[in-house]
Amino acid sequence: MSLATLSPSPSINYSLDMIKDEARQLVEQGIISRQQPIYVLCQYIPAREWVCVECELEKCDYLLRDPIGELIAYEDWDND
Repeated sequence: MSLATLSPSPSINYSLDMIKDEARQLVEQGIISRQQPIYVLCQYIPAREWVCVECELEKCDYLLRDPIGELIAYEDWDND
């Protein structure tokens, strides 16, 4: 039996774009606000996958205490 069969792998590989999209959807639905820290996203992402999210955020120089607004800063405005 190899180690690969013993350790569960996350079902989704989270990219920064996926994390931003998830956060943006939660903000647009009014579930979370732009002022809340990024770590509140852990309530909406399965625990076994949160480690991957943390690693991706760290790789892209985001801190879990940063406001979600910094993560989703770029937005498309139709009326510009």
